[in-house]
Amino acid sequence: MMRKGVWWCVWLLLWLSNAEANPNYRDALAKSILFFQGQRSGSLPTTQQLAWRSTSALNDGRLANVDLSGGYYDAGDNVKFNFPMAFTTTMLSWNTLEYGKKMGPQLPPARAAIRWATDYLLKCSRATPGKLYVGVGDPNKDHSCWERPEDMDTPRSVYSVSPANPGSDVAGETAAALAAASMVFRKVDPNYSKLLLSTAKKVMQFAIQYRGAYSDSLGSAVCPFYCSYSGYKDELVWGAAWLLRATNDAYYFNFLKSMGATDSTDIFSWDNKFAGAYVLLSRRALLNKDKNFDQFKQQAEQFMCRILPNSPSSSTQYTQGGLMYKLPASNLQYVTAITSLLTTYSKYMSATKQTFNCGNLLVTSSTLRNLAKKQVDYILGVNPLKMSYMVGYGPYYPKRIHHRGSSLPSLGRHPQAIGCEGGFQPFYYSATPNPNILVGAVVGGPNQNDGYSDDRTDYSHSEPATYINAAIVGPLAYFAGSSKP
Repeated sequence: MMRKGVWWCVWLLLWLSNAEANPNYRDALAKSILFFQGQRSGSLPTTQQLAWRSTSALNDGRLANVDLSGGYYDAGDNVKFNFPMAFTTTMLSWNTLEYGKKMGPQLPPARAAIRWATDYLLKCSRATPGKLYVGVGDPNKDHSCWERPEDMDTPRSVYSVSPANPGSDVAGETAAALAAASMVFRKVDPNYSKLLLSTAKKVMQFAIQYRGAYSDSLGSAVCPFYCSYSGYKDELVWGAAWLLRATNDAYYFNFLKSMGATDSTDIFSWDNKFAGAYVLLSRRALLNKDKNFDQFKQQAEQFMCRILPNSPSSSTQYTQGGLMYKLPASNLQYVTAITSLLTTYSKYMSATKQTFNCGNLLVTSSTLRNLAKKQVDYILGVNPLKMSYMVGYGPYYPKRIHHRGSSLPSLGRHPQAIGCEGGFQPFYYSATPNPNILVGAVVGGPNQNDGYSDDRTDYSHSEPATYINAAIVGPLAYFAGSSKP
């Protein structure tokens, strides 16, 4: 008996170490997309797999006499912030365009996740002429409650931008999302694709014509939550880059030329899009050999030089365990976004056998690919704690995430309403694991010392967000498609 027990332990240890060294990218990819079902707002379909979620916020938009139901809650709260939601949609679309052929059976769910957002963004863009709706739900009131989206009784205030109160940043990002998504649906649903693109053009025109930051127009409705800290120039460049890719219209190229390519950066996020725009535009320089886009290629390479750990111009810190470390709050959002750029630029380089230099460091497509793989593997459990930062993936993952719906009992288990403050004492402050598993959610992640406390109240580390997941979908598909079944 003793010998059998020993062999069992040895087998388990070997299995765990093998699982850690070789993450199951296909499983992680499926889960990363499934996560979006847990963030859905509106009327849920019969195909809903995360059954602990139910229909919510059907009257969104009523205060403005429009239908703004649908879309996604951004993170662990019950607010719809269109600025990060649109970025989420752009990234999901970009990753689907780049890696759709590697997604296999996950391609239809990826399209469904995109469409859930674009159906809502179309409503926001088309409901009232001369207005772009940019959010639903009073964030300050919402954040003072801990209740399920299905029980929500906080004010569902409606926020918009207009020529008198502009928002070039949120409009530019919305245009980018609609344009990118139009390419995802071009062959599978041509009419929907045309509607997305025609709407994207109008929203982009609004962004260009009426300049201004949406933070200035909306104040405490979006700040400090999703303030446009980097200004709106990056969204104008990003939006125009996507419209150019979707239309090939010289108007957008001329607009990009007028904006210049002089804004250096070492970050990529829902707030700062310059690096993403440079990588997207460098595709023309690398794949099409178009010299008009060389300036964007140079900026993309400068960005990579600021990220690579051995580069003389690196401005990026790494933890001892090898994780890219940008900022203390929700660091994994930067890791997944930057990793998405690493895999995509590596893909472009590989297709054209390109290399570049960071000082005396020669950078090949493998250099970028290896760094991207290290980041993805770290998130999936190859780290000092041997912990996956994706909920429901691997044997050890965050159990007490900062997420209202996940931490409170479902309607099926607890049909009685849980009021605004009713969820704090019994659930929010409890050390008990969340009753509902938000499968696929990537949390904010560990601290700079590779530590993680798995504490629901520590939202900087334990809160998931749509934009963290949207960015990792591409790298997961890339590695899933590269690995043997």
